[in-house]
Amino acid sequence: MATVTSYPLPKFYFQVEWGGTRIGFTEVSGLDMSTDPIEYREGSSPEFFKTKMPGLQKFSNITMKRGIFENDNDFYAWYNTISLNTVTRRDLTISLLDETKTPIVVWAVKNAWPVKMTSTDLKADGNEAAIESLEIAHEGLTITNG
Repeated sequence: MATVTSYPLPKFYFQVEWGGTRIGFTEVSGLDMSTDPIEYREGSSPEFFKTKMPGLQKFSNITMKRGIFENDNDFYAWYNTISLNTVTRRDLTISLLDETKTPIVVWAVKNAWPVKMTSTDLKADGNEAAIESLEIAHEGLTITNG
């Protein structure tokens, strides 16, 4: 008999893979998707309201944050592939892990490319790690749970 846990999964143990490399991030946000409704009413319909049906899906941009390390230029190199209407696209895999490093929930991101980079702020009296963020656009998100 399989045991069923009654607790939700913790969200602090995850990994991101892009282009065969695993990169440690402190935060990943924007794993959202939605579907626009299409409203339609036939002119001869006896009902005086519109029917709604599913339309195109939309995916939010994903923001990933991580610490800045010396001689690590992965973000900058990817961002610098943007030239007029071309860019290097990558498929990403974001995995929520259990204590044995086994993926429990996996988000597969299709054809991602960078749209915004934000470097850290600098403060002479600060006591935090330097964090940079990368916002990416993509063409699809699929979720596998279990």
